Amino acid sequence: MRPRRRPFEPQRPVNRDTTRINENIRVANVRLIDADGGQLGIKSTDEAREYAYAKNLDLVEVAAQADPPVAKIMDYGKYKYEQEQKAKQARKHQSQIHVKEIKLRPKIGVHDYNTKKGHVERFLNQRAKVKVTIMFRGRETTHPERGRDLLLRLAEDVKEIGAIESQPLLDGRNMVMVLGPTKNAGVKRDAEDENTQRSEEALQGDGLGQDHAPAGDAEPQPGGEVVEA
Repeated sequence: MRPRRRPFEPQRPVNRDTTRINENIRVANVRLIDADGGQLGIKSTDEAREYAYAKNLDLVEVAAQADPPVAKIMDYGKYKYEQEQKAKQARKHQSQIHVKEIKLRPKIGVHDYNTKKGHVERFLNQRAKVKVTIMFRGRETTHPERGRDLLLRLAEDVKEIGAIESQPLLDGRNMVMVLGPTKNAGVKRDAEDENTQRSEEALQGDGLGQDHAPAGDAEPQPGGEVVEA
């Protein structure tokens, strides 16, 4: 008979934090560091633990490979929270590199070329890299210089916001070039967005004010002079 299957047991999440604190520190002696960073010398682990408890803090092993290990007195919960917040901010501000791709033909027309160039400029202004591919067909592969000239022409047209990161390279029936955004990429777009936002704020400010009456309908002020046409 086949053995009965055991019911599925969900695995418990693995705690990757291997830092030893308080009772988990099993060594006999530690080099103790106070909460303010002061050196307290070599103490027995029990003595260092009682010293930390007296301050309502934790004894945390910060250098397990040292001889003796180095332990510091701190609020471990607060320390962990601050480390998690720093890691979260680092991930938030970490720049993500996106790669867009544009495909061209060596005999592309002027209108299509300008359209493709506009796409490349838009991607570069979004601070993304652009992979430009020239696709050869049939006997077009016998003239790879046409594709190279087209790629270099495109790079020259967008040189203010894009720089060549990978020179044109023939790969089978395709020729590939990679453009990367320069420091000027997106600057003009950001300025236009800022001007648009200021204009909208100005319009909203005028809408909140009182309506101005036409100049012709204004009543003369006392003591003022009325001029007839």
